Amino acid sequence: MSVHLNLQQQVPLCRLSTFKIGGPARYYLEAGTVQEIQQALAWCQSENIPYFIVGKGSNCLFDDRGFNGLILRPRLEAIEDEGAGLFRAGAGASFSRLGTLTARGSWAGLEFASGIPGSVGGAVYMNAGANGRETADSLVWVEYLHEDGRLARMERSDLSFSYRSSPFQSMRGCILAAGFQCGFDSEARARQIQIIQQRKASQPLAQPSAGCVFRNPPSGSAGAMIDRLGLKGLRIGDAEVSTVHGNFLVNRGQATAADVKALAEAVQQRVKEETGEDLHMEIYHIPYEGRS
Repeated sequence: MSVHLNLQQQVPLCRLSTFKIGGPARYYLEAGTVQEIQQALAWCQSENIPYFIVGKGSNCLFDDRGFNGLILRPRLEAIEDEGAGLFRAGAGASFSRLGTLTARGSWAGLEFASGIPGSVGGAVYMNAGANGRETADSLVWVEYLHEDGRLARMERSDLSFSYRSSPFQSMRGCILAAGFQCGFDSEARARQIQIIQQRKASQPLAQPSAGCVFRNPPSGSAGAMIDRLGLKGLRIGDAEVSTVHGNFLVNRGQATAADVKALAEAVQQRVKEETGEDLHMEIYHIPYEGRS
């Protein structure tokens, strides 16, 4: 049975981005069912239209011109407690909410997710992590829709993850849901609250940003390195290295993607000159033409 796609056109991506940056998307779709996502991917394939899947709009930098294709936002947001510490979460669910819900029930493993402004799908895709934990540590399975319409359930044991890396980054399709196994721990809620308090004290949560911009190098913390070099407050246009946390670039009001890219490159160059280290981007720049 065909599903009518409720496509919107010329949607400003600055409204979707936690950076508050980005021109208009040629097409935009919020998909509430797997069938809608299947049809959207099939349509992109048949019409040779690039697509990009976005969750909560964090960890990405949209082009100033926008995106000449389809921005697809899965709204599969249910979180289900399946018993014995096993939780099923839709790809569009808030990763922070998942961390809070599990910790409130004294289930440990996802406390670090609290305050991370992304979706469950985005967290799996990036293997998001903090406080010594990563998404893959509690992951047990992933439901995935391949670009050609095939549905698959992938077990964690068959998937290889590393720091900010997952096999989905080299695949074409859409994460639909994920299962997480938590362990009972009466201290989980206290740890989760402490993590939230630490985030509020150490991150520029009141300013638009995409989260941490650079991956931590082997030598340690990118933020601490940027701080030691005195780069906090460095500014290009309306993009600024946060004065609160060195690994955050913030939008002071009217920053463009070009401002952010130029500032990131300036930081990378200075770090290379002073330390010999290469800082690699953690956030994704989504080019106007995308990839077909």
